[in-house]
Amino acid sequence: MEAPAAAQGPAEPSRAAEPAPDVEITVTSPEQMRALGRRLAGLLRAGDLVMLSGELGAGKTTLTRGLGEGLDVRGAVTSPTFVIARVHPPLGDGPPLVHVDAYRLSGGLDEMEDLDLDVSLPDSVIVVEWGEGKVEELTEDRLRVRIDRAVGDTTDEVRHVTVTGLGERWTTADVGVLAG
Repeated sequence: MEAPAAAQGPAEPSRAAEPAPDVEITVTSPEQMRALGRRLAGLLRAGDLVMLSGELGAGKTTLTRGLGEGLDVRGAVTSPTFVIARVHPPLGDGPPLVHVDAYRLSGGLDEMEDLDLDVSLPDSVIVVEWGEGKVEELTEDRLRVRIDRAVGDTTDEVRHVTVTGLGERWTTADVGVLAG
């Protein structure tokens, strides 16, 4: 004889995924910033958007250089400030890296749309320097990386990096591995 089915109460409302906690990392040299980029590459896959912010000279391109090393892409990763965007094809089976510098783009989303990043996103890892307020509409799932210089630091190499995963993609990713 079968046991009666348990009575079910009212369905619980679905909740949006809880945001992953921020990861705070202190970096004390350009070599450590590149190593952080290599660790970050281990978390990324095609379709990921990474937004980098921080003042001029904070280390955004240095981080992206390490990311390119970790993704094993072709070409030297340098600042795309004057060309706006560079595509680095993979040397192996990984995704290409699209590196964008939105610093000189004043038209916001309209100018970003001209780059067709939405077309590249599903097959690439896209890293956008200075992208806040310009690329959020590409996807709800994105990684925000903020790089700040240490206040009062006399060596000018100490940086505080805050990594924030936004959207469902990052709720289960172990972003904590970036801390070392």
